[in-house]
Amino acid sequence: MGTRIIFDELFARGAIDVRRGAIFDMEPDRRHPINWDRIEGMMLGLAIGDSLGRQTESMTPRDRRAFTGEVRDYPASARANGRRVGTPSDDTQLASWTLEQLVSDGEYVPANVAECFRSGRIYGIGRTVQEFLDRMALGVPWHEAGPQSAGNGALMRIAPILIPHLRRQSTGLWTDTAINAMTTHNDSASISSCIGFIALLWDLLGMDDAPEPTWWLDRFLAVARDLDTGRIYRTRGQFIPGYEGTFTEFVSATGRHSRENSLSAIDACNRTGSGAYLLETVPSVLAILERHAHDPEESIVRAVNDTWDNDTIGAIVGAAVGALHGARALPERWKSGLLGRTRDDDDGRLFALLDQARTAFGSPMVSQRG
Repeated sequence: MGTRIIFDELFARGAIDVRRGAIFDMEPDRRHPINWDRIEGMMLGLAIGDSLGRQTESMTPRDRRAFTGEVRDYPASARANGRRVGTPSDDTQLASWTLEQLVSDGEYVPANVAECFRSGRIYGIGRTVQEFLDRMALGVPWHEAGPQSAGNGALMRIAPILIPHLRRQSTGLWTDTAINAMTTHNDSASISSCIGFIALLWDLLGMDDAPEPTWWLDRFLAVARDLDTGRIYRTRGQFIPGYEGTFTEFVSATGRHSRENSLSAIDACNRTGSGAYLLETVPSVLAILERHAHDPEESIVRAVNDTWDNDTIGAIVGAAVGALHGARALPERWKSGLLGRTRDDDDGRLFALLDQARTAFGSPMVSQRG
């Protein structure tokens, strides 16, 4: 059963929390071949941002600077004889396990990806994913087990879902993304964020140069607004206190404010918050990319230094700039120091998965150079 049929059934039953926007009937555009180096850049950028941020996750930018100074490299590891190596958290693991199942099945099979998430220990597992796994363990079907949550645990792992669609473009890209998101986070903000981000990644893979700064917010909203169900969200704590409104209204208003007031990335992130809540994560990601996407190293450095949930924001920003610039543009010290681990004892697995994906999903639209 293809995901179009699954999506239509879920939507008809009101079992997936997304508006059925026009994008679900639009084939993604790809006029020119892309270089596989961009795909590798997307996945390695995700893993690098995650690994760089993992060491100081959940610290405020101020506390992080006082504790470590600016983070620009992996920490030394006793398990690696003192070498500076990058190890994963749940962001890299769940993205890698998604890619693993895509390669194994040749396409996205939702039940198999959901089952794969139960297949090993997840480092730093988020509360919502744990709740999903607990429900699965009690026998709840995968398509009913995802809590309603506006956390960023689906957005952080969504990037590989587009890889099988490189060989043939279809509307299945959007239904695959929606179902993959709702599996663990069945929430309007999560599903619309994931589809909006996949649309960004798809466009970035075909760009020759970094887009204009205004493109990031405008392109994201052009997709996400049409998927927004109108659900009302509230901000947390001191971050723009008292806001009540839709997710995309908030992203739009905060993005415009940051732009009109020429806020730096860190000031924009501090204003909205930069935690694991999508009303904080998405504005932070867009603010960093708007200001720094032309420089992949600085983009990732800002993501892991200027935010609170810095491993996840680092992973999301890393995937975007990796897709835009390719693996060859990422610093060699980060690539060579990345262990490529997805489980306790499978060093190099991510690199092997990328080789397998290249064989499985290469096509006339994907150049094998790079």
